[in-house]
Amino acid sequence: MDGVGILTMVIVGGIAGWLASMVMARDASMGILMNIVVGIVGGLLGGFLFGTVINTGTDWLNYLITAFVGAVVLLLILNLVQRRRVR
Repeated sequence: MDGVGILTMVIVGGIAGWLASMVMARDASMGILMNIVVGIVGGLLGGFLFGTVINTGTDWLNYLITAFVGAVVLLLILNLVQRRRVR
C-alpha cells in the first residue's frame, strides 16, 4: 500500500470513527486520535464482517460505510465491556 492509500485510510477511518462516536454518544470522552483508531479498527472489523457477506467495493464511500458500521459494532462491544467492569 502506498502513502496515499494509508493517508486515505487514516482520513476515512477518522471520519468514520468520529461519526460512530457521535452516534454512540461517546464523542465527549474520545479525542481525535481515539476516533481515528476506532475508525481504522472499525474498518478492519467491518471489512471482515462485510467482506464475507457482500462486496464492499473499492471507492471511498464504501470504505466509509464499512468503517462506520464496524466502528459502531466496536463501540457497542466496548460499551458492554466497560459496563461489566464497572459493576
